[in-house]
Amino acid sequence: MSPLNETFKALSDKTRRQILKLLRAEDLTAGEIADHFDMTKPSISHHLNILKQSDLISDRRQGQNIYYSLNTSVFEGIMSWILEFTVKQPEEPGFQHDEHDFAETPKTSETKK
Repeated sequence: MSPLNETFKALSDKTRRQILKLLRAEDLTAGEIADHFDMTKPSISHHLNILKQSDLISDRRQGQNIYYSLNTSVFEGIMSWILEFTVKQPEEPGFQHDEHDFAETPKTSETKK
């Protein structure tokens, strides 16, 4: 499965999205995450493994605890991918420059005058 497919599969579950929201605020252990849910610790572990496989979270050992943290670079990649569908590129039909684009507009023989 492609990394993007893994990411969207992981994001498709409400529990995993809630775990991501918790980790947005701070790094947590599996036990601290489990305290927010009415489910077994093995179920939480399953969700954490899916999030790790999709690289949405990472873990690090600190003493006897394993702390989970959000991997924001994956979210930046997703946003970049989504923006491909919302922003027209210069080579696409219908692209129009706005006033801020003039500094980046390539010079042609007409604009050099």
